[in-house]
Amino acid sequence: MLMRTAETTMKTIEISSTPSALSLYSSALRSSSKRPGSAELPAVRLVRSGVMLDGAHIERYARVCGFRMSQGVPPTYPHMLAFPLQMKLMCSPAFPWSVMGLVHLGNTIEQHRALAPGQKLDVEVATGELIAHDKGQVFSLLSRATRNGELVWESASYYLRMGVRAPRGTPYQSALIDDTPLSRQADWQARADIGRRYGSVSGDINPIHLSAVSAKLFGFKRAIAHGMWTKARALATLLPQEPVEHVLAQVEFKTPLFLPGRATLWTGQTQQGVLFEVRNGRGDKPHLRGKLAL
Repeated sequence: MLMRTAETTMKTIEISSTPSALSLYSSALRSSSKRPGSAELPAVRLVRSGVMLDGAHIERYARVCGFRMSQGVPPTYPHMLAFPLQMKLMCSPAFPWSVMGLVHLGNTIEQHRALAPGQKLDVEVATGELIAHDKGQVFSLLSRATRNGELVWESASYYLRMGVRAPRGTPYQSALIDDTPLSRQADWQARADIGRRYGSVSGDINPIHLSAVSAKLFGFKRAIAHGMWTKARALATLLPQEPVEHVLAQVEFKTPLFLPGRATLWTGQTQQGVLFEVRNGRGDKPHLRGKLAL
């Protein structure tokens, strides 16, 4: 089970409806006026109850990410339900840093029970730990989903706020250092429009993902793929073609996948599961490194 902040210290805020992508992005832009203060996270948990697993939306998500319907609800899908709560938390006045310019370093998902369209989940997002990084402050946001009181899914997302002086926490270390040899398993095209398509289904409409024009405004030569799309696209290939009960999928994001672009999937088997990397077309630069266990 993923690490959580002490439950007794958490302030719980009930959210009655999912904020729109436009309102969240407007709040993210307004957060740019924040001036970095002390490295303190608010001890807060946002909760939205009775969230329906919508079959039509799941199908749209699966199609964008390359999953087959025979695989059931993708284990990455509940992130779609947690992401608006993550954004709302980070855009709140109590959150110390601007949302704009955050670097998504990694994500770990653990599915404890298979999910199905039509089920209702209670979804929550809470602040997690602080980790010191040589480029600034890393923090985690912890998400989970329960069904009738049972924990069925959880995740930890790690973000870097660059430029924070005297970052707090234990030093950041990669959890995915392994010298197991990897072999090339698959190739796919990351189309120029995949950022817009994934943004439409996920609500993550950060301009760096949408077009070359909007990405250049933020210092990128072309649009880049969402890290969570890249993770989902890899898992769509790696997971069995039928639903599975338990999934543990950990990834670290390495270098941007520029759009359009060709990506390659490399894998290696260990006793703990499958190691994998999404690399560029030549296979000499990793965009993502991960580990999968069923």
